[in-house]
Amino acid sequence: MGSVEERRLHTPFDYHVNVIDHLKQEERHAWEWSSSETPTKESSEIRDAMLRDTYRLEQSGHPEVFEACKTAMARLGIEAPVTLYQANDGAMNASLVYTPGEIHLVFFGPILEKLNENELLALMGHELSHYLLWSLDEGEHYQASRVFDHAMTYSDAKPSHRETARLLSLHTELFADRGAAIAAGAFEPAVAVLVKVMTGLTNVDPVAYLRQAEEVEGRGGKSQGISHPEAYVRARALQLWWSNDPALPEWLKKQLHGPLSIEALDLLGQSKMTRMTRAFLARFMADIDEPSDEVNTQLRTYFPDFGRIEETPLDLAEIAAERIDDATRDYFVALMFDLAMADRDATDVTMLAAAKIAAEIGATERLTAALRRDLKWTKARSTKLVAQAAKAA
Repeated sequence: MGSVEERRLHTPFDYHVNVIDHLKQEERHAWEWSSSETPTKESSEIRDAMLRDTYRLEQSGHPEVFEACKTAMARLGIEAPVTLYQANDGAMNASLVYTPGEIHLVFFGPILEKLNENELLALMGHELSHYLLWSLDEGEHYQASRVFDHAMTYSDAKPSHRETARLLSLHTELFADRGAAIAAGAFEPAVAVLVKVMTGLTNVDPVAYLRQAEEVEGRGGKSQGISHPEAYVRARALQLWWSNDPALPEWLKKQLHGPLSIEALDLLGQSKMTRMTRAFLARFMADIDEPSDEVNTQLRTYFPDFGRIEETPLDLAEIAAERIDDATRDYFVALMFDLAMADRDATDVTMLAAAKIAAEIGATERLTAALRRDLKWTKARSTKLVAQAAKAA
């Protein structure tokens, strides 16, 4: 079994907590709706549905399965009545049917026959961790999940809601994977379960799969998973967490979120982008002596109180080349263009400041392309601007 320290770390991700805080502050109507509603099915309805559509396992006939569930529950600190079911679906998997105060686990395909003792513990730990998460903090994590499950039923759901729902699901699966490792007392059985579910094989080598996962990871790119991260991401995330690797937070950010993209913002990303925009404008204005009334007016079209309170300039390292994508670079270039064109008499001075910042965030090519495309500058003029910026820097 994992150490006490490892078990203590089995807490919700910051992303879970931050989404709940956002819903409480910015989406109060949705949050209050999820708080007032009871689960969509009462316990008796769930039991009736399971009895009709599955085979209910009895302890006398499957003692090893119940023993694994009991052990996993003890290691995760869960107490609740348990019912286990085998579905008639042939694809290997397992799932939790959530109802407060009761645990209903459904197994699919031959999964119970394919797993050894430790892998069965890992499987139980994963599914039970869904129950654990949704039971924490008076059910707030379950409420948040319901908000986005409901939002996704609408065809016109906003992209930011879809991205938030996706990221919330990805973090939830990683939380459950940690529970799998705790229940098994090691992370390798949890990785083996991932591979067996993915392939249907009876015998797999989790260590070999981790080597494969590292190879895939080296090719770059963030997770494209909708509800579950790719198996290689989950395997590596679990390995890094179990070994207390200090690089894990940044690694997760890169793998799940990728570079900041204005075209794929979740709800938290939208709020962050608003703050960054204001701080970016403050940083840009720091390079311009005595901005004209026209420029100040343009600034206040973005933020009506800009300059009337103390502004904190953005550290440009936050939008360095590897931390944002091209669409986001274009966005910051466009902001600088707006200010440069607000006062035609100061365009050259303002564009020089823009060129200096563009160089720092890896956007020089985007800037010069926009100059030639949008302002019809000649190649010689834009090249001269870049040279002046380099000299000034």
